[in-house]
Amino acid sequence: MSRRTLLRWCSAAAGGVSVAAVTGCGISDEEPEPDPLLAQAARARTDASTATTLVALAPDLAEPLTTISSERTAHADALEAEIARAAGATTSYTPPSATTTTAAAGETPTVDLLRERLTQSQRSAADVGRTLQGFRAGVLASISAACAVQTAVLLP
Repeated sequence: MSRRTLLRWCSAAAGGVSVAAVTGCGISDEEPEPDPLLAQAARARTDASTATTLVALAPDLAEPLTTISSERTAHADALEAEIARAAGATTSYTPPSATTTTAAAGETPTVDLLRERLTQSQRSAADVGRTLQGFRAGVLASISAACAVQTAVLLP
């Protein structure tokens, strides 16, 4: 066997081992963790839906409830756009045309229930925001602050 043939065989073997090693690194039995913003977006959609439903049930609070609904919808849209961006979406995000999250069956929403949900959303956004960095942490801090204002100022 010539030296040239030996070098070819060795380089082919080394290349095969490299490909196998790189391919093996990508295989994992673990499920990737869901994006922490998914739950925050769902909370925002639920809060918006509850506020929209309450407009008909509490017409004296229609203006603040409409504001809460539109702000929480904007929060959900922003969170979903960030989730899509982080997942590598190559096109611009288009928010859903209709709210798909509604109150639980048989549950009549009340202003107290909305106030409680907004308080939970505020705490949850702050808690998750503390575990993140950069833009995502800032978005959740802003959402937490908005929920606090909605609870304290719009629904006193």
